[in-house]
Amino acid sequence: MSLPLTVLLAAATTLSPATARAASAAPTVQITKVYYDSPGVDRRSNASINGEYVTIRNTTRKPIELADWTIHDKTGYRYTFAPDAALNPGQQLTLRTGQGRDTASTTHWGRHAYVWNNDKDIAYLRDPSGRLIDSCSYNSARSDYRDCR
Repeated sequence: MSLPLTVLLAAATTLSPATARAASAAPTVQITKVYYDSPGVDRRSNASINGEYVTIRNTTRKPIELADWTIHDKTGYRYTFAPDAALNPGQQLTLRTGQGRDTASTTHWGRHAYVWNNDKDIAYLRDPSGRLIDSCSYNSARSDYRDCR
């Protein structure tokens, strides 16, 4: 017995929104913001370099170990999270480009130079196996940051 075409089309339309929602589900750890053009004149001071940052957030209800996860840009500048790095449920972590004292909510790349281009770039977040978890791109010199949510 074959089903009429209208029944098949109705079934396909019913499944499509669910499939679309599953495909667009938030990643377990999400890049929420890239502040790529630090405030003021770029003079390579540590304060200015730390004005550049990427914020990530745990979108799950369980802690996530970040040991050996990486954040990198399109050029290939790469930061690898320390063995003790973790995000509690809903917690955000800011990765600042420069140097400083790490806290539960802020960690530092330790660089002496900027990473993020002031006009366009892509921030990639990868797990220890190299699988892409999330990315955030921007293409504008008119703004200083990109809200990636």
